[in-house]
Amino acid sequence: MKLEKNSIFFVLLVGILFGFSSPFVSSQLDSCNSALPVSNLIPFNTTSLTCTNAWSSQSFVLRFGQTDSNTWSFVLSAPDRGTYIAIGFSNNGNMVKNSALAGWISSNGGPGIVKQYYLGGYSSGSCPPDQGSLPLVANTSVIISQSSQLYLAFQLNTQMPQWSHLIYAVGPSGSLPSSNYLPEHSSKASGTVDYSGGTVSGASGGSSFDKARWHGLLVTLGWGILMPIGIMMARYFKKYDPFWFYAHISIQGIGFVLGLVGIIIGFSLDDDGVNNVDVHKAIGIIILVFGALQVKAFFIRPVKTSKLRRYWNWYHHNIGRAAVILGIANIFLGLNIADESTGWTVGYGIFLAVWGLSCIFLEVKLWMSNRDD
Repeated sequence: MKLEKNSIFFVLLVGILFGFSSPFVSSQLDSCNSALPVSNLIPFNTTSLTCTNAWSSQSFVLRFGQTDSNTWSFVLSAPDRGTYIAIGFSNNGNMVKNSALAGWISSNGGPGIVKQYYLGGYSSGSCPPDQGSLPLVANTSVIISQSSQLYLAFQLNTQMPQWSHLIYAVGPSGSLPSSNYLPEHSSKASGTVDYSGGTVSGASGGSSFDKARWHGLLVTLGWGILMPIGIMMARYFKKYDPFWFYAHISIQGIGFVLGLVGIIIGFSLDDDGVNNVDVHKAIGIIILVFGALQVKAFFIRPVKTSKLRRYWNWYHHNIGRAAVILGIANIFLGLNIADESTGWTVGYGIFLAVWGLSCIFLEVKLWMSNRDD
């Protein structure tokens, strides 16, 4: 028995080192240097299609071309990781407000499923199946699994595709759609395409945690979480002098910097046509101005014995509260604009509930302490 196990291990090791065929060794990836291996299974002619390495990091290969006066044909191949692959069409490289085609093989080797999706947002629920604006040719969309590769084939009924960018996405490994709703992609990328010249730029992109998410995370953490906590330190912990002061300015300083970086990222986002984004930006600018005024206030703070101190206190306290209130409102507006899953909204709502209850408890405790004095 020991000799048999050692023999199996030796065969596997040799197979890995020298590329011998084995059921345990992955098959070769698709390549433009070889013919399309599933051409006989695709319901249209693929011999004249141009081949290009669309997304090298994910081994996506795209074959495309005009196969009739009003027909463009596409075949996208990628390693089969037990999830879906998708290709979208866009004029700006962004996925939101555009359409895509996704395909996957059902569990346990079931039939292949191909669906068109309208990409209304970043969450699964905002990308409904069987919707979108792609002019698909009927009965030509298929997905095939062969030798650990997926091949998504389809045709568009158009003289010349109007979209200048292609978007690629792959789902989480081993995760299939539920009720045809796609789980959030594990990675996506985009690149430009020249249909007449038959060229596609190498796609660039990364994980699903993109710039829009970084914008939301940094602003929420900085001005939606740290700033309210900093206010608590100044309001309820003054008896721990000077700890409360250094804690207050440290927390507010970090919160301001994180929020500032988040806003800079936000202004770099391409948000043409996104509903309510102008309102979101305007509120963000007001918050940024209020935050800058608070930083300035720190450097012009009068001494405690100055007659101006009471006016400074009024200015500092109320501008700070207004900034936090606007920040909280803008965070919820941003989550709505991004059409994020309810988990983000509920999670932030739970924080606000805990923070609010804590403030009420500490306010009552402060009132009772002042009354006793």
